[in-house]
Amino acid sequence: MVRLIPKDEKFYELFIQDGNVMVEAARKFEAMLATYDRLEERMIEIQALEKQGDRIDDEIAARLERSFITPFDREDIHELTVHLDDVIDGIQSSAETFLIYGVKEPTDEAKQLVGIIVGQAGQLLEALSKLEKHKKDLAPHLAMVHDLEHQADGLSRAAIGRLFKEGNDPLEVIKLRGLYLALEETIDAAEDAAEVIERILAKS
Repeated sequence: MVRLIPKDEKFYELFIQDGNVMVEAARKFEAMLATYDRLEERMIEIQALEKQGDRIDDEIAARLERSFITPFDREDIHELTVHLDDVIDGIQSSAETFLIYGVKEPTDEAKQLVGIIVGQAGQLLEALSKLEKHKKDLAPHLAMVHDLEHQADGLSRAAIGRLFKEGNDPLEVIKLRGLYLALEETIDAAEDAAEVIERILAKS
């Protein structure tokens, strides 16, 4: 039977689910660096969350394919999905890098950068939770995502500069510089997600 009334595909609910996965992955990454033990076990937990996020992204894509009416532009739905996925992927990739590089102990700067990722993830989840019915309350959350990205820029530059000034072992410099850049890319992805939400608000 032909469906004459468009079905509500509940995109908002899926974005909130994606946001919750992102927050949980970020918090597990932060906990991993805080204690720096059971690394393989903690990594498996983060990888499982990344797969969960992928399943949500696949469901968003499937609903987008079959939807006649969407709550906002299809392009924005796609872009928001991509950038949220980039954040979760970045968390997994950065966490894996600690294991692959054989980092003996995370630096204070690395812990601070991961703390920024946790903060951004929390603010994005708040924004996603208010996107459907409380759009007027979103601006402070998005502004905080940008503020945290600016903090990360200064922190990352200072951390990389210190690596070269302190005469560290060249291999350690390469490892830590790669880590800082990976973390910064994840932070940039969170800001990209915030910018898509801002674009959605501008069109509403």
